[in-house]
Amino acid sequence: MPYPRRNRDRGQVAIEYIGFLPILLIVALGAVQLGLIAYTAQQAGTAARTGARSASLEGPYEADCRAAVSSWLADETSCRPSYGGDEVTVTAEITIPSIFPGKDDFGTARKIATMPLDH
Repeated sequence: MPYPRRNRDRGQVAIEYIGFLPILLIVALGAVQLGLIAYTAQQAGTAARTGARSASLEGPYEADCRAAVSSWLADETSCRPSYGGDEVTVTAEITIPSIFPGKDDFGTARKIATMPLDH
């Protein structure tokens, strides 16, 4: 004999899904933030290499450093050269953007590149 359908169980899955949805959203935002951190670190490496190459050729290293990164990260980018002997070392720092409201400080991505001076 089949069991009678119970109407009191209707909508249970929807209620469970709504309860689990905030957890899924936080996990997704965390994954996006981790990707943003990795992307910023990669961009800092590109900026450091480009800045070092430009500084070794006595070019406008700061402008070249900023031009090497994505436009939305350029304002948060700084490059500092240090000369020693026959080489130049450039340290690039980019402030890591945050997608979490109220959490602004994920620090900076810092990369260093060294190039020989072109005499």
